[in-house]
Amino acid sequence: MIKVALLRKYGAVEKHLQAGEMLFQEGDQAIFFYQILSGSIKMSNYNDEGQESLQGIFEANQSFGEPALFGDFPFPANAEALAETQLICLEKSRLLQLLKEHFAVHYQLLSILSRRLRYKAILSKEIKGNDAAHRIMSLLQYLKGEANVEGQYQVNITRQIIANLTGLRVETVIRSIKALEKSGQLTLKDRKIFL
Repeated sequence: MIKVALLRKYGAVEKHLQAGEMLFQEGDQAIFFYQILSGSIKMSNYNDEGQESLQGIFEANQSFGEPALFGDFPFPANAEALAETQLICLEKSRLLQLLKEHFAVHYQLLSILSRRLRYKAILSKEIKGNDAAHRIMSLLQYLKGEANVEGQYQVNITRQIIANLTGLRVETVIRSIKALEKSGQLTLKDRKIFL
C-alpha cells in the first residue's frame, strides 16, 4: 500500500489495538486514513437481532475505511481488531496533500478501491439465486485470484467468516465444504481449506 516512510513524512502516527478493541463504530465521522502494519481489522454491521453482516477483513499492508473518508460521510460499519493490531493513521487533510503531490500513490489507491467495488459487485451477484456450494466456491476463487497465487491456495478465513460473507449459516458452510471436497473442487487438510 502506501509506504510507511511516506505516511510518516506527512505526519502519520501509530496506534495499537488489542484483540476485540473497536477502532471506530458505525456512525462515527471519518477523520483518519488507516493502514495496517500488523494484525487484522474486521469491518461489520449488526442488525436489530444482533446478527453480524461482515463487510470485510483487512490485514497487514492494507488500508480500510476510505469511502467514508473521501465521501465525507460517517462510517457505515464498525472496525474491530481481530488480533493485536498496529495501525498507522494519517489525518485526512494531510492524506489529501500526499495524494496531490504523489500521483502514483493516488492512482494505486484508486485501483485498490476499484478492486474492492468489483469484489462487492461479484459477491452481490453470486449471493442472489445461487446455491450454497456455488456461493462458497465463487468467494474462494475470488480470494485466490486476489492473492495472485500460482498452484495451491490456502484459504485463511474461518468458516464463520465464509458464512458471514456469503449470507449462509455456519452449518451450511460446513456441509457444503465437505460436499465440495467430496466432489474434488477443494481439499481439506487438518481442517484447512485448499484450492
